[in-house]
This record gives sequence, structure tokens and C-alpha cells, in this order.
Amino acid sequence: MTSLLLCADYVLPMTDDNAVLDDGAVLIDAAGRIAAVGSAVALRRQYPDVTVRVLKDRLLMPGLINTHCHSGLLRGTAEGLPVWAWLQQYIDPMHRVLQPEEAEAASWLCYAEALLSGTTTIVDMWRFMDGAARAAQELGIRAVLVPYVAEHPEHDYFETLDANEHMIRHWHGKADGRINVWVGLEHMFYAVPAAWDRAVRMTHEYKVGLHTHSNESRFDVEETLRRYQLRPVEALAKFGLLNAHQVMLAHCVWLSEEEIALLCAHHVSVAHNPVSNMKLASGAAPVTKLLAAGIAVGLGTDGEKENNNLDMFEEMKVSSLLAKFSALDAQALDAWSICKMATITGARALGLDREIGSLEAGKAADLIAVRTDTARMTPLLTGTFLNLHHNLVHAVQGSDVDLTMVNGKICVDNGKLVTANMRALIDQANAVTPALFARRARWLEQHGVGTQRGEERRGDSLYRL
Repeated sequence: MTSLLLCADYVLPMTDDNAVLDDGAVLIDAAGRIAAVGSAVALRRQYPDVTVRVLKDRLLMPGLINTHCHSGLLRGTAEGLPVWAWLQQYIDPMHRVLQPEEAEAASWLCYAEALLSGTTTIVDMWRFMDGAARAAQELGIRAVLVPYVAEHPEHDYFETLDANEHMIRHWHGKADGRINVWVGLEHMFYAVPAAWDRAVRMTHEYKVGLHTHSNESRFDVEETLRRYQLRPVEALAKFGLLNAHQVMLAHCVWLSEEEIALLCAHHVSVAHNPVSNMKLASGAAPVTKLLAAGIAVGLGTDGEKENNNLDMFEEMKVSSLLAKFSALDAQALDAWSICKMATITGARALGLDREIGSLEAGKAADLIAVRTDTARMTPLLTGTFLNLHHNLVHAVQGSDVDLTMVNGKICVDNGKLVTANMRALIDQANAVTPALFARRARWLEQHGVGTQRGEERRGDSLYRL
């Protein structure tokens, strides 16, 4: 790769000063790093021999960071239940029968969807993740892979810590540093105390993060109180899970003030998933309180089944609207804060803010070009009436992304995936899905599970842990 100068009508570096560069440019060196950001005229004059690409009617900004996702093939088939009953009826039975080739097909499809809509980094908690790593390596996305670990006799159909350790040893740091592997726990309930201890030890041994779900629903809080006489974050602290090398918790909807203080004390970050939390009727996370407390809060789509897409621009809009609606405060979560949650604050939540999240010299060239010649972006104003950031949050859709670059490599160009055949990925997902659904249906029929809707059932084995 030779050095490349990308010139655009606007550049949003997403630095602390909320700068907007008119007729700006980003210089990318041969190693895929950002060498300079500034005026297109000045950089073209300073570097007359570099290859120049002019992106007319485009805006350049850092790639979006999806801090919580699950690959999958259940889109549009897991509807109408609150989270714990939803897990029992739709999700856990799928995990019991999932095969490696199905899991890999799901990752190829989801990572391609993410790249097409402007996501350059994705945190994926999923299964059989050698396949996920292959997909990330070939498609070009930056991925934090988090195996769906459960270490409990009644949940022996998820990944194991042995499999998690295999992933760390074989894939962490691979693909020119684009692939990171963390330790994952599906939920604290899904593991025995010895597994909690080993998970934490593994994070320190390999210098990686720990990711799990917490405080997602009221039931989560009630059940943790019943078992341990503690709220979820209090239990995570007591049992040592917050002492991991790095911790990011997904959801954190039902938090007490004491739990927020614990998150601060342990430097825990949070992945906020507003669409999922609304769809599963889980509630609205106290994002403004978390940000005010100095907690790094990133945005996540959650999985394809609980969203039902991986469009981070949609997540940005919904995050803003949910905060305003739940607080009855039209000023809650302003547009700049949302843009940062999707970029630099999300990077900080992953401990990657020195590498990605903003367009600054020395960082990896993870960036996207967004079309500005659409009705959704019109009018587009700078100066006194600046509305560009508001349009990004409340108007833009993932389909407006024209170019996606990761580590200096173009993965999406002119709105098309260039690192794989998208039609083939769709066909492969369609080909493997019927067998997965058939096996799940047989398992449900054999075990008499999955027919009751509505209220969660405390007597089921899911809760006798």
C-alpha cells in the first residue's frame, strides 16, 4: 500500500474540541496509520507525491464502534417476550443445537452488514469463534471476540473457558492486530464460583478484558437479590469479577447509585444497547448519570435477533431519543455526546482509545465516508447554524455510508463490500438456517420447553442454579 490522501467536503476528527474541518483531508501512510489531518489544500501542497482521492459530497469521520453484539441467524424469529423468557424459548434452545458451520456463516453475514453500515470495530459475543476470527480476518473488520462462556452443569451447551483460552492463544493480536480476544461469561448465573475465579485469572495472565451481561432487566436484579442478597454489580464486586484486568458490562439498565459508584471505583465500562432494551422491554439505562460519573459508555446494537439490524447510526438516534424520552428532558444526551459514544468513548470503553476512535496522527486509519448529498443531510450547515452533528445522529442511516476503511484497507467502496461477495454470504446464511431451525424445533418438542409465553417462570431449571 502506498500513502493515500483522502479529501472530503467535511472531516470530523472527533477530538475534544468537536472540530469540523471544511474541505479537510486525512493522510494515510503505507502502514495503514493516520499521518496527518487538516486542510486538503495544505496537505496536498505538503505532500505533492501521494495518491489523492477526492470524495465529493462526502464527510469523513472515525469508524463506528459497536461495543456489544451477538452474531446469529434468528433475525425476525425471536419476538414478543421479555428477556429471560425470550432466552428460554428462543435463544438457549438454539445454542443447544448450533453447529460450527452455522455459527461461522452468521459471523460472515453480521460482520459484512456491520462494515456496510459504517462499523469498523465490533465486539462479538458468540460461539465456535475460530469461524468468527476467520470471518473478521478476511472481511477486514476490527473485532473483539468474546466467546459465549457458561461453566455450569445445567448450561453445558455454551462455550467453555478452555475454548476461550484456545481463542486467546491462537487469535489474540492476529490479522495485523485487528483481532482481540477477551474472556466472556454469558451471565454470572451461568457459571460456578471456580469459573468466576478462573475467568478473572485468565484476564490478568493474557492482559485481556472480561465481558458479561449485567442489570439488564428487573428480573436480573430480583433474582440476584434472591440468590445472594446483593444487587448484580454488588455481587460481581463481592465475588471478584470486577477485579479482572479490564471489565465491560453490557446493558446496566437497572443500576442503583451504589452500583454506579462501584463501576467508577473499579473503572468498569458499559455497553449501552437502547434498541435491544426497548424491544425486550428491559428499560432505559441511566446513561447520562454514567457519563456524568466519568464512566466510559459505548453503544451496541446487541444481536440481530434483538434489534433486528446492526445499523449503528440507528442506534445513535435511538440512544438520543430514549434518553430524552425517559428523562422528559429534550437536552439529554446531546448530539456531540452521542457521536463520541459511537467513536472515541466507545474506544475508551474497550481500552483502545490510543489506537482508534478519532482521526489523529499515529492512530490506525479506521474511518468512514458518509454521503452528504442526500435529502436526509439537507440542508447541511456549518458556522453559526452548524447542524452536521445533529444530522449524523438524527437523520443518517447506515446505507448512507459510502466508504469503510479499517487499518488503512478499504473494505467498502461506493457502498459495496469489496472484501467478499455479499450475495454469496447471504446465500450461505440462507442455506444453513433451515437445518438449525429444524433441530431446535425437535429439541423443543422433545423437552416440552418453549411453549409458554409472557411471564418468566421461576420454577424452570434456568433459575435453579
